[in-house]
Amino acid sequence: MSFHRQRCFRHASREAAARCPSCARSYCRECVVEHDGRLLCVDCLAARGSAPRPGRSLAGVKWAILSAAGFCFSWTFFYYAGSWLARLPANFHDGTAR
Repeated sequence: MSFHRQRCFRHASREAAARCPSCARSYCRECVVEHDGRLLCVDCLAARGSAPRPGRSLAGVKWAILSAAGFCFSWTFFYYAGSWLARLPANFHDGTAR
């Protein structure tokens, strides 16, 4: 039987729109979900679990650490720059300082 004549595995009255690559069954548009760039049926998606991939779970932590490090670096730089400017004599800007 060709694909355009197949019916949804769950809904016999509906025409199939996609085939799940995991279980190889045909499903209508309401029964498939896009996950990691692939269309999976709800049953296969539930069987996989919702565990995050290792690379993506640390992305937020890396961003937070880099943001905190950038803030600390900026604060330290401007603190010492302000301290240095505060030590300049008052007559520095008049042109009378030597």
